[in-house]
Amino acid sequence: MEYLEKYKSWLNDTAIDEETKEELRSIEGNNEEIQDRFYKDLEFGTAGLRGVIGNGSNRMNKYTVTKATQGLANYIIKNGMQEKGVAISYDSRHMSKEFSEYTALCLNANGIKTYKFESLRPVPELSFAVRYLGCGAGIMITASHNPPKYNGYKVYWEDGAQIVPPHDKGIITEVNNIKDFSEIKTISKEEAIEKGLYNVIGKEIDDAYIQTLKDHVLNKETIKEVQDNLNIVYTPLHGAGNMPVQRILKELGFTHVYVVPEQEKPDGDFPTVSYPNPEDPKAFKLALELAKKVNADVVLANDPDADRLGVFSKDSKTGEYHTFTGNMSALLIAEYELSQKKVQGKIPSNGALIKTIVSSNLADAIAKEYDLKLIEVLTGFKYIGEQIKLFEQNKSNEYMFGFEESYGCLIGTYARDKDGISAVMALCEAAAYYKKQGYTLWDQMQNIYKKYGYYKESQVSIVREGAQGAEEIKNMMEKMRNNIPNTLGKYKVIEYRDYKKDFVKNMITGEESTTGLPNSNVLYYALDNDAWCCVRPSGTEPKIKFYMGVKANSEEEAIKELEELTNVMKERVSM
Repeated sequence: MEYLEKYKSWLNDTAIDEETKEELRSIEGNNEEIQDRFYKDLEFGTAGLRGVIGNGSNRMNKYTVTKATQGLANYIIKNGMQEKGVAISYDSRHMSKEFSEYTALCLNANGIKTYKFESLRPVPELSFAVRYLGCGAGIMITASHNPPKYNGYKVYWEDGAQIVPPHDKGIITEVNNIKDFSEIKTISKEEAIEKGLYNVIGKEIDDAYIQTLKDHVLNKETIKEVQDNLNIVYTPLHGAGNMPVQRILKELGFTHVYVVPEQEKPDGDFPTVSYPNPEDPKAFKLALELAKKVNADVVLANDPDADRLGVFSKDSKTGEYHTFTGNMSALLIAEYELSQKKVQGKIPSNGALIKTIVSSNLADAIAKEYDLKLIEVLTGFKYIGEQIKLFEQNKSNEYMFGFEESYGCLIGTYARDKDGISAVMALCEAAAYYKKQGYTLWDQMQNIYKKYGYYKESQVSIVREGAQGAEEIKNMMEKMRNNIPNTLGKYKVIEYRDYKKDFVKNMITGEESTTGLPNSNVLYYALDNDAWCCVRPSGTEPKIKFYMGVKANSEEEAIKELEELTNVMKERVSM
């Protein structure tokens, strides 16, 4: 069996240390465990690496991490960018610090300068640092909101965005070209420092990043007016958001910020949550308990690398706390930012709002309200970053706001990935503004629905782990791809899009066209009455994801219709 051969090759490889081999010998005879660790190589995909920590070809370990780094180094050198250097950051996960060190020294051994943060920092600050330092690339060691057993490796290019074509394919090719661990270079830290290749960064970047965020505040006086009456509860969920969030809120003048004490310190075990995902209301248990004690107006949580933000806010009528979806929190920020910029005359004639194809159609209505161009991109914030770069190159549009439904947005162009720190800042500023008017953020969300219509969205994921699971997910996609429906429940399918085949069909007229977007394994169904469905396999987790959205005249109606559409999609995949 191929996986057994690969297992044996690791045991016999002179480039692999004895400690690793000893651990691998401990699973000898356990074919199920060996298969899971060796049935494939941990793939360097368009999002980098992500996997379970441990020894084996299908695990995150120093060999798979440095193999990826050697491939990246080869690509950087081929493109003549080694002098620009690489910024490196990491979050609170197990092995994050160690992986960042292996990564730096591998790059240094290839003659590439590194700028490594002295301690954990969030994704958005890494993206900012790449641009601030003029680096050729950046690396973030994180598995975002995955369970504790995972870690990952994200690669950024010189614009501060995660890699997109042609760089992603070029780097993947170089990584795959490494056939032997003996090809991976390394160097001692002492030698790297002596040669000026290993550089430590921290306070200077922190100061510049925080000041840049403060420059994006629209109503500083309003914050001062209500700072003593606004209560904020925040949790970093044991991750990297704690220090920058506390600093930015303090410097802006918010005086009643309560950090959940049990979740304040970094901890890769994430002991207080089943997994550290601010999309999951269960992650807010301790934060909501604290919120009730201090009568909080808003409750906020970042994931471990602090690019995502989860939100609860109080309903002033009932006093209950309600959760926001990623669409809701992002579009509340968008409505606030754009309404204030309109008042201040800061909306240009060529402004643009960018969303991903699985995000709310409420964005389209808001873009229309503020006379902005609405641009749709594939799932992944890197495609929003790519659009910002194109705007700068061709002067076609000016970026006003971008978001994706998975709890991430960006209010400016100082970074090119979603920023959970600036999202905290913007929501707290919005909370102050609406508090002055007698509204909570939940009240304001209801005002937005009354203004534009009741848009509701949901997502369902089906997890299928291991080799068999990957095959099942593949078969699910192909079955749906080969059976295009004319209706989904009570809705007519108006348009069908297959982004893998670059194919669009108007189901009313029969007209066929192309998507105009890069190839991606995504199916999209545009339905009547502004409803929609989308399905795609996750690029980072062993699951297939279904997205649904509806628009109705009341919240009750929207909830009912969304539930019906969700059930239709569940039935469809089980056919």
